[in-house]
Amino acid sequence: MNNTPLLLAAIAVFAVGTFSLRFAGPALRSRYEVPERAQQFLGAAAIVLLAALVATAALMDGDGPAGVARPAGVLVGGVLAWRKAPFVLVVVAAAATAAGLRLLGVP
Repeated sequence: MNNTPLLLAAIAVFAVGTFSLRFAGPALRSRYEVPERAQQFLGAAAIVLLAALVATAALMDGDGPAGVARPAGVLVGGVLAWRKAPFVLVVVAAAATAAGLRLLGVP
Protein backbone atom coordinates (compact mmCIF):
# COMPACT_ATOMS: atom_id res chain seq x y z
CA MET A 1 0.00 0.00 0.00
CA ASN A 2 1.60 3.27 -1.17
CA ASN A 3 0.27 6.35 0.62
CA THR A 4 2.97 8.80 -0.43
CA PRO A 5 0.55 11.43 -1.84
CA LEU A 6 -1.56 11.25 1.32
CA LEU A 7 1.54 11.56 3.50
CA LEU A 8 2.79 14.58 1.54
CA ALA A 9 -0.64 16.22 1.78
CA ALA A 10 -0.70 15.67 5.55
CA ILE A 11 2.79 17.16 5.89
CA ALA A 12 1.74 20.18 3.84
CA VAL A 13 -1.41 20.70 5.93
CA PHE A 14 0.53 20.49 9.18
CA ALA A 15 3.23 22.82 7.84
CA VAL A 16 0.66 25.45 6.83
CA GLY A 17 -1.13 25.08 10.17
CA THR A 18 2.09 25.42 12.15
CA PHE A 19 3.16 28.48 10.19
CA SER A 20 -0.29 30.03 10.60
CA LEU A 21 -0.26 29.56 14.37
CA ARG A 22 3.27 30.94 14.68
CA PHE A 23 2.36 33.94 12.53
CA ALA A 24 -0.94 34.59 14.33
CA GLY A 25 0.73 35.18 17.72
CA PRO A 26 2.76 38.26 16.81
CA ALA A 27 0.16 39.48 14.32
CA LEU A 28 -2.73 39.40 16.79
CA ARG A 29 -0.82 40.42 19.92
CA SER A 30 -1.51 44.10 19.38
CA ARG A 31 -5.24 43.46 18.81
CA TYR A 32 -5.94 41.14 21.70
CA GLU A 33 -4.62 41.42 25.22
CA VAL A 34 -4.42 38.25 27.28
CA PRO A 35 -5.54 38.88 30.86
CA GLU A 36 -2.81 38.79 33.51
CA ARG A 37 -4.50 35.88 35.30
CA ALA A 38 -4.51 33.81 32.10
CA GLN A 39 -0.81 34.54 31.54
CA GLN A 40 -0.01 33.39 35.07
CA PHE A 41 -2.10 30.26 34.57
CA LEU A 42 -0.37 29.40 31.29
CA GLY A 43 3.04 29.90 32.89
CA ALA A 44 2.13 27.59 35.76
CA ALA A 45 0.60 25.05 33.37
CA ALA A 46 3.83 24.88 31.38
CA ILE A 47 5.84 24.21 34.54
CA VAL A 48 3.43 21.50 35.70
CA LEU A 49 3.47 19.84 32.28
CA LEU A 50 7.27 19.83 32.18
CA ALA A 51 7.45 18.44 35.73
CA ALA A 52 5.01 15.65 34.80
CA LEU A 53 7.09 14.80 31.75
CA VAL A 54 10.29 14.63 33.79
CA ALA A 55 8.63 12.52 36.49
CA THR A 56 7.18 10.09 33.96
CA ALA A 57 10.47 9.73 32.09
CA ALA A 58 12.47 9.37 35.31
CA LEU A 59 10.25 6.94 37.17
CA MET A 60 8.77 4.72 34.47
CA ASP A 61 10.36 2.28 32.05
CA GLY A 62 7.74 1.02 29.65
CA ASP A 63 4.94 -0.48 31.73
CA GLY A 64 6.84 -0.78 35.00
CA PRO A 65 9.01 1.22 37.36
CA ALA A 66 12.46 2.32 36.20
CA GLY A 67 14.33 1.08 39.26
CA VAL A 68 16.57 3.22 41.43
CA ALA A 69 19.50 4.24 39.21
CA ARG A 70 17.58 6.43 36.75
CA PRO A 71 15.63 8.44 39.36
CA ALA A 72 18.84 8.88 41.36
CA GLY A 73 20.58 10.29 38.28
CA VAL A 74 17.66 12.62 37.60
CA LEU A 75 17.70 13.74 41.24
CA VAL A 76 21.43 14.53 41.07
CA GLY A 77 20.91 16.44 37.81
CA GLY A 78 17.95 18.31 39.26
CA VAL A 79 19.86 19.36 42.36
CA LEU A 80 22.81 20.55 40.28
CA ALA A 81 20.51 22.45 37.91
CA TRP A 82 18.75 24.03 40.90
CA ARG A 83 22.15 25.11 42.23
CA LYS A 84 22.81 26.69 38.80
CA ALA A 85 25.66 24.37 37.80
CA PRO A 86 26.79 24.47 34.15
CA PHE A 87 24.56 22.40 31.86
CA VAL A 88 27.36 20.06 30.79
CA LEU A 89 28.15 19.29 34.43
CA VAL A 90 24.47 18.60 35.13
CA VAL A 91 24.19 16.12 32.26
CA VAL A 92 27.51 14.39 32.95
CA ALA A 93 26.85 14.10 36.70
CA ALA A 94 23.35 12.69 36.14
CA ALA A 95 24.61 10.15 33.61
CA ALA A 96 27.60 9.21 35.78
CA THR A 97 25.36 8.69 38.80
CA ALA A 98 22.98 6.39 36.92
CA ALA A 99 25.84 4.53 35.24
CA GLY A 100 27.78 4.15 38.48
CA LEU A 101 24.78 2.77 40.31
CA ARG A 102 24.08 0.33 37.48
CA LEU A 103 27.74 -0.72 37.49
CA LEU A 104 27.34 -1.53 41.20
CA GLY A 105 24.32 -3.70 40.38
CA VAL A 106 21.57 -1.31 41.46
CA PRO A 107 18.63 -1.64 39.06
